[in-house]
Amino acid sequence: MAKILVVDDSPTQLKNLTKLVEGQGHEALTAEDGMAGVSAAKEQQPDLILMDVVMPELNGFQATRKITQDPDTSHIPVIIVTTKDQQTDQVWGKRQGASDYIVKPPDEKDLIDKINAYL
Repeated sequence: MAKILVVDDSPTQLKNLTKLVEGQGHEALTAEDGMAGVSAAKEQQPDLILMDVVMPELNGFQATRKITQDPDTSHIPVIIVTTKDQQTDQVWGKRQGASDYIVKPPDEKDLIDKINAYL
């Protein structure tokens, strides 16, 4: 069982992704914004992070960059899960250190396959 941190400011998305993660037998940790996500990554040391992009304060791109550039958390794979579906967004997400990028609403099997690939 892996610890997976879900970072999303939408309560509905947080609930849906948490249910998906727990349905696969993993422990779900949650954070409601980018800043909380960065803190939780440092404190909880999850095995994987599912990161939204459009959030107040610190967006998902900024949070991903902070997590992947910090020596304490740089080993944690980050999968961006967002409504931002442009090719430039995907390229930018990877440049910030994201391991992968999925557009919402995610195909459940695709997301599960990607999660398993990084665990």
